[in-house]
Amino acid sequence: MTNKELVLNMLAELSTKEISEATDPDSFPEHKQVAKQGGEVARNARLELEAKTGKKVVSPLSAKDGVMLESGMGE
Repeated sequence: MTNKELVLNMLAELSTKEISEATDPDSFPEHKQVAKQGGEVARNARLELEAKTGKKVVSPLSAKDGVMLESGMGE
C-alpha cells in the first residue's frame, strides 16, 4: 500500500467515524449506510486527486508484496 492509498484509507475511516458520531445509527443497515458514506468521501478525494494530477492513486502493490520487497525475502 502506498502512502497515498494509506492516507485515503485513513480518510475513509475518519469520515465514517465522524458521520457515525453525528448520526448515531441504531441498526445494522444504518451502520452500513454510514460506512458507505465514509467511503464515498475518500472515493471523491481520490477521483479529484487523479483528475488534477493525471495519475492513478491505486497501485498494484499489496501489503504482503511491500513487506517482501523491504525485507529482501522475495522469491
